[in-house]
Amino acid sequence: MAHAARPRTASPSLAPSGDMPLRRLPGVGPKVAEKFASRGMDTLQDLWLQLPRMYEDRTQLMPIRDLRPGIAAQVEGRIEAVERGFRYRPMLRVAIGDESRATLVLRFFHFRGVQVAQFVPGARLRCFGTPRPGQNGLEIVHPSYRLLDDAADAGLGDRLDPVYPAIEGIGPATLRRLIGLALERLPDDGSLELLPPALLRDAALPGLHEALLCVHRPPPDADVDALIAGTHPAQRRLALEELLAHHLSLRRQRIALQAHSASPLRATTLARQLRNGLPFALTPAQERVFAEISRDLARPVPMLRLVQGDVGSGKTVVAALAALMAVAEGRQAALMAPTELLAEQHLANLRAWLEPLGVRVAWLAGKVTGRARLAARAAVASGEAQVVVGTHALMQDGVVFQDLALAIVDEQHRFGVHQRLALRDKGGDPGAATRRVPHQLVMTATPIPRTLAMTAYADLDVSAIDTLPPGRTPVTTVVLSADRRPELVERIRAACAEGRQAYWVCTIIDDSDEVEAQAAQSTFEALAAALPGLRVALVHGRLKAVAKQAAMQAFKDGAVDLLVATTVIEVGVDVPNASLMIIENAERLGLSQLHQLRGRVGRGAAASSCVLLYQSPLSATARERLETMRQTSDGFVIAEKDLALRGPGELLGTRQTGLAAFRVADLARDADLLPVVHRIGEQLLYDAPEIADRLVARWIGGAARYADA
Repeated sequence: MAHAARPRTASPSLAPSGDMPLRRLPGVGPKVAEKFASRGMDTLQDLWLQLPRMYEDRTQLMPIRDLRPGIAAQVEGRIEAVERGFRYRPMLRVAIGDESRATLVLRFFHFRGVQVAQFVPGARLRCFGTPRPGQNGLEIVHPSYRLLDDAADAGLGDRLDPVYPAIEGIGPATLRRLIGLALERLPDDGSLELLPPALLRDAALPGLHEALLCVHRPPPDADVDALIAGTHPAQRRLALEELLAHHLSLRRQRIALQAHSASPLRATTLARQLRNGLPFALTPAQERVFAEISRDLARPVPMLRLVQGDVGSGKTVVAALAALMAVAEGRQAALMAPTELLAEQHLANLRAWLEPLGVRVAWLAGKVTGRARLAARAAVASGEAQVVVGTHALMQDGVVFQDLALAIVDEQHRFGVHQRLALRDKGGDPGAATRRVPHQLVMTATPIPRTLAMTAYADLDVSAIDTLPPGRTPVTTVVLSADRRPELVERIRAACAEGRQAYWVCTIIDDSDEVEAQAAQSTFEALAAALPGLRVALVHGRLKAVAKQAAMQAFKDGAVDLLVATTVIEVGVDVPNASLMIIENAERLGLSQLHQLRGRVGRGAAASSCVLLYQSPLSATARERLETMRQTSDGFVIAEKDLALRGPGELLGTRQTGLAAFRVADLARDADLLPVVHRIGEQLLYDAPEIADRLVARWIGGAARYADA
C-alpha cells in the first residue's frame, strides 16, 4: 500500500490529544468554533474524522465528446456563447467547446454580475463537475471552474482532491486549511489505535494514523479507482471502525434497556377469540412471527422486535394479537403511525376486530381537539382506554398512560430511534429504582436487506412476514416512454367504465423550469379535461390536512374515479377497488418507493397493473431500477437492489439515527465487513467495555442515546 507523505507531528510526549478543543487551532475564533459546534464538532479528533465524501480527479482532462451523464470529469474549452435568462428566476448559461468539436453547457442559478462579466466569448475555461442531460445536449449545473491565461501553461494536479461535507458558514477552502492544520497534529505514537493489531494484520488493513493520512491526502501513487470507488484499504480500515462503533452503540442500547424489567404477557384468551372470529386464517408466516412475539412477551424483560413485511402481508393483525395479550393482563397497548391517514386505517381495523371483544380503542391525533382530546387523554390516563391508536400526538407530554405494557410503532423508519424511545418512556416511572418499561414492537412495510437490518437494527430482533395472504392478485408491471401517455388516458377511461379506480402519481407538485418532470397540478388539469365523464381529484403535500383527508376518503369511498397525487399516497391508502397505478417520471424514484406505490394496487380480486412512465434519456442506474421493477415483485429482492443502488440513508430515511450520517462506510459496499464487526463487537462489549466506550464516543459522540438515559 502506498504511504502518504507524513505531515509534521509533535513528539509523542507532546502530541496533542484528539480531545484538544478546536478553538486552539489557528484561525478558529469564537464564530468559527460555533459553526463547528452546530455540527457536533468540538475537538481535533472531529476534524480528523471529517472525511472526504468524494474525490475530484483533476489529474487529467477529458474531451467534451467523451463525457458521460452522471460521471464527474474535468474539461477545458473556449467560451462560445453566454446567455442570461430571467424566466421564473435568473439563470446563466455558458456554452464552451473544445478541440473535439463538441459543446458543453454550464448552467448557473446563483451568480453575481461580476461573475457574468468574466465569461467573455473566446476566453479559455477549465471546469469540473458532473454532466447531465439538458435541453441541448449535456450540461453541468454549478461546476467549479477557473479562467486560464492563454500565455500560461496551466498544469494539472498530481493527486486526487478531497471534497468534504459542507458546513454552513465555513467555506470549502477554509475547511480544507483547518483539516490540514489538524492533520499536522495527528499523533503517530499508536495512542489513537483502538482495534486489535491481529485483526488489522489478518485483514491486511493499515493502522488508523496511516489510514487517515491516506484518505485526507491521497499520495500521487495511490490507486485512484479504488479511492473513488471507496474500496481502498485505508477507507475499508475506517469503515470497519465506523461500522463497529454504530454496532456497539445499538447493542449497548439494547443491553441497557433489557437491564430493566417488563410485564410478562402470557394470557392468550382474547387473542384466541380474535383468531376464531377473523374471516380469514393466518398465513404460515404470520403464525411464525406471532409465535416469536408471544415468546418475547412472556419474558420479564422488554421485547425489542422488528416485524418487516411487504405491503398487505398482514402485519396489522399480528400487532392486534400482540396488543390483546397486554389487554388480557389488564394493561395497555399503544400503536403509533407516522400519518393520520395510516393511523386512521389502523384505528378502523382495530375497532372492527377488538370492540366486539369488549376492548376500548381510543384515538389520539392532531385532528382530535378540544373536549374530544381531553376525554381521550383522560381515558388513557385512567386505563379505560385499553388500546390507544395515534400519531406523534401519543408522544406529547400531556399524554399519560396508566400502565403501558406494549408500544407498537408502524413505519419505524419514518420516526427514527429517538421518537421510538420517546414512546417507550411513556411506560413506567422514569425515576423509579427498578423501572418497568413497555415491550416494543416496530413494524415496516419496507423490506430491509439482511445487511441493513444487521446494522440499522442491531438493537432489535428481526422477524419477516415473507408471504402474502391468499387472494392478493399479482400486479403486472410495464415500463413505457412518456410519449405514450395518450394511450394511458384511454386505458383509464376503460378501467373506470368497468367500475374500477386508478391512481396517477407525479413526483412534483408544480411545473418547474429546473426539473424536467410532469407536475401533479398540470396533470390533474389535463386529465380532468381529457376525461370529462370521470370524477378526478388531486392530492399533494401542500394541501391542508382536512382537504387532503377529504380527497383520500372520497377515493376510498368510491366517490372519485381517478386520484392524481404526489408520493404522499406512498403509505396508508387501502382501496381494494383500485386496479391501475400510473407513475410519472418513475426514473426519479428509488426502488423501495416505487415498490410501495405499486403496492397500492392489487389489493382486491381484479387483475391489476402498474405503469412506469419514464422520460428519455434514461441513465444506466434508472434503467436498472425500472428493469428490476418489471422483473420482480419480491420486496426483499427489490430492497437488496435498492441498497446497492442508493445506499442506506435514502432507503431508511434520514431520521434513522446515524445511518444517513455514515462518514465513510457504505452498507452495500462494505457488507462483507459485518460478520467481523459483529464478532469483534461482542468481544469488546464484554471483555473491553472501555474500548467500546471510546469507539462510540469517537464516531458517534453525543448522537448516541442509551436506553437508561
